Order: sequence, then C-alpha cells, then structure tokens
Amino acid sequence: MLVLDGKIAAAAVKATLLEQTQALKAAGKRMPHLAAILVGNNGASETYVASKVKNCEETGFGSSLYRMEADVEEAVLLAKIAELNQDPNCDGILVQLPLPKHIKESNIIEAIDPAKDVDGFHPVNVGRLVQGLNTFIPATPYGIILMLEHFNIETKGKNAVVIGRSNIVGRPMSILLSSNIAQGNCTVTICHSHTKNLKEICLGADMIVAALGVPNFLTGDMIKPGAVIVDVGITRVEDATAKKGFRIKGDVHYEEACAKASAITPVPGGVGLMTIAGLLKNTMKAYQGL
Repeated sequence: MLVLDGKIAAAAVKATLLEQTQALKAAGKRMPHLAAILVGNNGASETYVASKVKNCEETGFGSSLYRMEADVEEAVLLAKIAELNQDPNCDGILVQLPLPKHIKESNIIEAIDPAKDVDGFHPVNVGRLVQGLNTFIPATPYGIILMLEHFNIETKGKNAVVIGRSNIVGRPMSILLSSNIAQGNCTVTICHSHTKNLKEICLGADMIVAALGVPNFLTGDMIKPGAVIVDVGITRVEDATAKKGFRIKGDVHYEEACAKASAITPVPGGVGLMTIAGLLKNTMKAYQGL
C-alpha cells in the first residue's frame, strides 16, 4: 500500500516555487506577496495561518498577516479588503474562514478582487472552474490534484465518490475529478447527508474523497479492495492520554482503510500540507497575472 505523504508532495511543489522566486530575485524583481486576514482567535485558524506564513518564507514569498478582533464590524473588514485590492504589491488575498456569525461570508468572498482570490472562492473563479477555463482552483482540491499528480495516481475512467458537498472542497473536487485533465476523467458520484445506500456506493468506488468532517466516518467495510482513499477531514478529538489533550483525526478510519486501500493519505501529514501547496501555487499564478 502506498502512503500519499503530503510532506513529500508539498516539498516538491515548494522546491519548484523556490527556484522561481530565486530567479525573480536574481533578476531584481519583487517577490510574490500573500496577504492574510485573521478575524478572532480560533485555535485551528491560528495554527493554519501561522503555517501559511511559514511556508511563504520557505518559498521566498512575502507575506502580511492582518489581525482583527472577533467583534470587528463587517464594514471594517470590507475596507481592509478594498485597500488590499488596490495595493499593487499584494498579489493574493485570503480571509481565513470560518468568520464570526455576525459577518456574512459571501459578502467577504465577493469583495475580494477575483484576480487576487487565491482561495478560489469568488463566484467569478468558481464559474470559470465549472467551464474549464483558466482560474484559481480552491486550494484543498487543487492540492489533492497536485498530490495525485506527484504520486502518478491513475484516475482516467475510474469511479470516484466524493463524500461532502461544500463549496470549499466537495463541489470543486467533483468538478476537477470529472474534468478532462490528467488527474481527472473520472465518473463522479457526490454523496451527502441525504444519500441513500452510501455504503454500497462507496464499495463501488475506485477512489473515495472523504470531506465531511466526521472522525472515522469511512470504515473498512465501506472500501473496495484496491481503492485510493483521500482523507480531507481534520478534527480535534479530546484524548487525555495525548500530550496536547487531543488528537487529530481524519474522516477515514485509517487502520481499517489501510487493510483495503492501494493508496491513502494520512492525517495529519496528508491533504492539509497540500492545501498550503495549492495556495502557494495560486499566489504565484496571481503574481504572474493568472
């Protein structure tokens, strides 16, 4: 069984980007720059944004982190986005989700200039993705495609099941896997909370992408022997025996899945690292003018 190690695949992406930034530096040009906005002090978001900043440094990118209190008015956040939209030295803008409930996420996403929308959430970029046009792909699905590409996972003609239909992962993932691209050309089934006979559907899948946020949801008896398993889930589960008081669990029961799968992503150390790789690739793309 092949472990789809995100450290290995992400390192390859970052090495290529570092070569590009070193060439830009040698030519006397400015570096790509990513601006991140963090509202509140959500622990998972803090960790994720810190990792983004660290990865920017490692690939030669510039980065800025703007912190706002959890009770910040939506108008203040929108004003900061408008400022960054106009900043010629800012290539990519991301507002870390989730946001406090008093802020409407769609307003924030739509306020970002589509040419700087490195998260790939703006309706313009989503529409371009659906039509198969050049665009910013949401970072997590993009990272998964990059991972499949790195490990030469054959997808053409395969039956793929995507569990979860979020705009961040499930829907764009289903579009990419069904697209006429190297790591696409699958026949895709999207499953969700109202899907009947989920186990039977999964047992017919050559590839399963689990992205629903329920720890250990996908068990071994739901997996066809030889299937490729991509685990997008990342949930903190309390564990008094763990040093930090919790453990990170994916949507897949890893031990059971390993007995069936031909390839699988670990959690942690899998898709999460590739999400950041996808974000960095999008930032370079924004710098180059899409």
